[in-house]
Amino acid sequence: MDTQFWDEMYRGREQVFSGEPNGVLVAEITGMPPGQALDVGCGEGADALWLARRGWMVTAVDISPTALRRAARAGADVAGRVAWARGDLTAAPPPAGAFDLVNIQYFPIPRRPSHTALRGLLAAVAPGGTLLFVSHDLADLPPDHHRRARDHYQPADVAALLDDDWIIRVDEVRPRAAPAPPGTRHTRDTVLRAERKR
Repeated sequence: MDTQFWDEMYRGREQVFSGEPNGVLVAEITGMPPGQALDVGCGEGADALWLARRGWMVTAVDISPTALRRAARAGADVAGRVAWARGDLTAAPPPAGAFDLVNIQYFPIPRRPSHTALRGLLAAVAPGGTLLFVSHDLADLPPDHHRRARDHYQPADVAALLDDDWIIRVDEVRPRAAPAPPGTRHTRDTVLRAERKR
């Protein structure tokens, strides 16, 4: 799933996602004081725009130029609050300790024995900051997708790697706040929200 794969997916449809922020983001972050946020795999930008419109300064990263162009067009009203950046955060880590929120929604991070890419994203959370890591519940996936999904980190895998520098606030499976996208069976999310100690 490289740049060409994702860009062809976005170019193949006028709009891939609903334009609404992910329900888990809204549920978990509403009321949190705004700061610096990193939106990992931002796609067409709905999460980044929701955060920016609530006072956050957002670095929104995606591998697809097409997705980033769409996101920037949709966010003209908050252009000064969102930096749209093309990049692969599994290959080039973000700055360490730079973000009060690292938002990872349904983003496929390949499992590696060294955990390098994942550790880079964890390191980006500032002291006192929050990691929000959300995925589809594997039980909702057909068997072939389930096998492929196991090749990527799930929230429980991430929770198991967190050390004493972290406090796990949420680690659960919950019903999705919005209906499943057409043609899918995604009825539940797995959610990890963890806070790095000061």
